[in-house]
Amino acid sequence: MGRCDLTFRQCSPLIYTVAVVFLLSACVGEVNGVPKPRLVSGGSVAVGRGLIARYGCGSCHSIPGVPGADAMGAPPLDHFYQRSYIAGRLPNTEENLIKWIQIPQQVEPGTAMPNLGVTQDEARDIAAYLYHQPSLSDVIAPQTPTGKCKVRKNLVLAKKGRRR
Repeated sequence: MGRCDLTFRQCSPLIYTVAVVFLLSACVGEVNGVPKPRLVSGGSVAVGRGLIARYGCGSCHSIPGVPGADAMGAPPLDHFYQRSYIAGRLPNTEENLIKWIQIPQQVEPGTAMPNLGVTQDEARDIAAYLYHQPSLSDVIAPQTPTGKCKVRKNLVLAKKGRRR
């Protein structure tokens, strides 16, 4: 047995321990550099969710937490707060998102996104919803107008690879 083998065998538990600690530290819940959901000043997440449904945004986009918003004609709007750009050209800021929601044709003439006549206050509420990270209860059991839960079994089954 050579001297190198003996040194490696003596050091291998230490190397193993360091490797395990390093790998476990990578599993910490918070990752540096990943943006967190943000609040929109003066915006209402609940009102924004209703406006998204009312304006029919889900006829083109898939939007978690909005019943029926599962279209694939335009980009999905999940984890919107993590995006660097809006429409591939505007820095993702509250002001730019509100402007984009209100007047997309002025921001990018010819875009497929139509001007829908959304007011500034409505755009602020919609932005509040998009920057909000929906909780599991928002997605699986959204509240009905009467306050009762409506379970969305199809979504849960689809996430598990099954569909009813």
